[in-house]
Amino acid sequence: MSPTPASPPESAARDGKRNVYFFATCVIDMFAPEAGFDAIDVLERSGVDVHFPVRQTCCGQPAYTTGFPEEAAKVAAAQLDLFPEPWPIVVPSGSCGGMLKHHWPKLFANDPVKLAKAEAISVRTIEFTDYLLNVADLKLDRASRRPLRVALHTACSARREMGTLECGRELLSRLPGVELVEHAHESECCGFGGTFSVKHPEISAAMTSDKLDAIRATDCDAMVSADCGCLLSLNLMLKKRRDLMRGQHIASLIRERLDGGEAR
Repeated sequence: MSPTPASPPESAARDGKRNVYFFATCVIDMFAPEAGFDAIDVLERSGVDVHFPVRQTCCGQPAYTTGFPEEAAKVAAAQLDLFPEPWPIVVPSGSCGGMLKHHWPKLFANDPVKLAKAEAISVRTIEFTDYLLNVADLKLDRASRRPLRVALHTACSARREMGTLECGRELLSRLPGVELVEHAHESECCGFGGTFSVKHPEISAAMTSDKLDAIRATDCDAMVSADCGCLLSLNLMLKKRRDLMRGQHIASLIRERLDGGEAR
């Protein structure tokens, strides 16, 4: 059974508005900046002041999951002081959110000072769809009602570490005109796995193909995920197949629907 999302951290108010930090992730920064802008736009439409620490970098997960915890700790340590206010830290990725919430404290188990800072970040970290569904006050009923059949891919970390599978499903179900379609391989990995896709490209490609075959079998109009790492793998395979469909971050779909249902 997937874990349920943790109780959302309180959004400290300033001038009557909620405040959050936004941890963009390096994948969004380098490969999908539009997803980050869309996520921030959607948060702001729900009445949230979004604060972006400009010195943020990678969460350290690639090094950590490849067996280099000391290198991951250096990456994390450089960011421990970037979130001084007691505001939620919204992460548009279950994978990176899981790293901050569950693994940053492990990196500093032998350093009481850094451990305290990592634990303070951990309890305030919340995945984007979890925050949008359980904390933010976004009026999804104002979105476009143009019919759209959508397949959802939930990343392994989002599903198993952050417990946000139902958050994505519920958000899509609340969008007028959107029909969520389930695919046969919904609980399976997309094949990305960070450095796994580099070390085992043949296995990774086979997993990605299986996932896309199942998604395509639903005859969906669109595919979304809350993790741009997974979308990198899925969209690259779609491009290799000369398939015109491209997956997008769930924040981008929500923004499009709020703007009338048309992509930019």
